Amino acid sequence: MVLEKKQGIFLNELDSRIKVIEYTPNDDKLIFVRKIKNLLKRIGFTLKYKNKFDFAASFATYSLVGSFVARTASKNSALWIHTNYLTYFNNDKNKVKEFFNMLNYTKFKHLVFVSKRAKEDFLKVFPIEKDKVEHCNNLIDYKKINYLSHDKIELEKEKNLPTFLNVGRHEELSKRLTRLIQVSSRLKKENFSFKVLLVGDGEDTKLYKELVEKENLQKEIIFLGRKQNPYPYFNIADCVILTSDYEGYPVVFLESMILNKPIITTKVSDYEEIEGKYGYTTDKTTEDIYEKMKLFITKGFEIKEKFDAESYNNEIIKKIESLV
Repeated sequence: MVLEKKQGIFLNELDSRIKVIEYTPNDDKLIFVRKIKNLLKRIGFTLKYKNKFDFAASFATYSLVGSFVARTASKNSALWIHTNYLTYFNNDKNKVKEFFNMLNYTKFKHLVFVSKRAKEDFLKVFPIEKDKVEHCNNLIDYKKINYLSHDKIELEKEKNLPTFLNVGRHEELSKRLTRLIQVSSRLKKENFSFKVLLVGDGEDTKLYKELVEKENLQKEIIFLGRKQNPYPYFNIADCVILTSDYEGYPVVFLESMILNKPIITTKVSDYEEIEGKYGYTTDKTTEDIYEKMKLFITKGFEIKEKFDAESYNNEIIKKIESLV
């Protein structure tokens, strides 16, 4: 495994048999020095690892280092794509082309999309690449999620108070949590009782806290910060909510289905899997989010089908084995 920085909250959970290599680009302020040092680093990596492996994947789509490492380490290389970049670039096909060309996407044997919609939209930009494009959702450790969901936390469920949960980084460009705050303000003014739990943090946490204070929502919206184990908070929530403009395939969909929690989500990638079966879907507007939150507060939602996580994983394993 190659990491740009040998750090992260899950590093200690890696199997001891996995060797971690750190490949950190030089960031010297002098451009000439930086380019020379990075060139030498690339040459060194190439001499040591050129086509040494049976399979290599660049799992961080945007990473130039990941792209280089995967393409160098194996002829059987894959670029893993987690976001719908046509949506991300506001349907600007030229920007999509620039992004993937920067990654030298044509040199990968496989382009693997975690979302069906992202794959379809990519082919609108690069129709000639259909033979190398694959769709493969991410595996989910459902046993671990169920186990961790039973950890004790100080926060308790308030009886008869509909509780919504949002889990994710606080980045307004994609997550659009201002919509959730604005809808919460409207619901409060209409005398609905509810609570919203926010698990996560990020560059826009301050913005969100200021908006919550401005709207006098401190009792309704609770900032819990980043949690290494977010799953106990699913157990004290009645519904998981996403208000994003774009996602790849939201892992929180799977986490919610495993923990048997209804979902309210904007129409991001593969939302069709949720609609009517595991929850409500909404347009990317505060008006529609308001309607669905109000509907859940007044009527709730009964999940129509038990999610079979084992079958889900088995299908993904078959796809991965076909790539390797």
